[in-house]
Amino acid sequence: MTTQTPLTDAQPPPLTARRRLSPRRRRSLLRTAQYVVLLAAVAAVAGLADWHQLQEQFLQLSVAKRMFPELLTVALANTVLYTLSGFGVGLVLGLVIALMRLSSVAPYRWLAALYIEIFRGLPALLIFIFIGVGVPLAFPGVVIPGGAYGQVAVALGLVAAAYMAETIRAGIQAVPRGQLEAARTLGMSQGLAMRSIVIPQAFRIIVPPLTNELVLLFKDSSLVLFLGVSLQTRELTKFGRDLASETANTTPIFVAGLCYLLVTVPLGFLVRRLEARHAQAR
Repeated sequence: MTTQTPLTDAQPPPLTARRRLSPRRRRSLLRTAQYVVLLAAVAAVAGLADWHQLQEQFLQLSVAKRMFPELLTVALANTVLYTLSGFGVGLVLGLVIALMRLSSVAPYRWLAALYIEIFRGLPALLIFIFIGVGVPLAFPGVVIPGGAYGQVAVALGLVAAAYMAETIRAGIQAVPRGQLEAARTLGMSQGLAMRSIVIPQAFRIIVPPLTNELVLLFKDSSLVLFLGVSLQTRELTKFGRDLASETANTTPIFVAGLCYLLVTVPLGFLVRRLEARHAQAR
């Protein structure tokens, strides 16, 4: 008669139990593998790149020096001016369209919805071509004030207004309905309550997405070159392309790209900070 020896705590666990990894250990190994893959990819790209050719074509200091001071006083200054003017036109027009979208008058809502769908669906390039070529042909004798600056402000404003209108509408609808009702109870008219109570709170909510729209407009200002700008109204992209053609080197385009990053990266950081503060406030 055989007797079975009972298992005791001193006996080793089964082999499968010893080989099973804990969740923390698996995450650690997976993270290590991801770092290894990333480093291998970076090393492969760095090893395959022709750094001599990159320096010859994109990092010629003698060519970059020729860009100053016009790079800052003309190209960058015009880019900032185009962006701010387009943002201002888009903000005003977007507010009007947003209020039309919320109007109790059905034709206003239809027109606002039609505008938003058209200008959000068309590429910004076509809007610039329409402003530069279509408007003079469709309306002979009509001149947009401000020359190239006015044309760019209108073109960028038309594009931005379609997006800003939806952002502003969402901000207005995010304001609690009780705010408007309380203002009406105090004797304020509908328009006064919207101007003094609802819209200021809505803009406080939508500051992050509006700042993000400013970044997008700063990049879209590069489409100015399709309007046939002059030497004094060139922006960064046009300025870089002209000098690249003149010097047969792409360093000016690379430097112009760095100028875009010098503006868009801080703005992007500002957007993230504003979003974090807004989320914390909520």
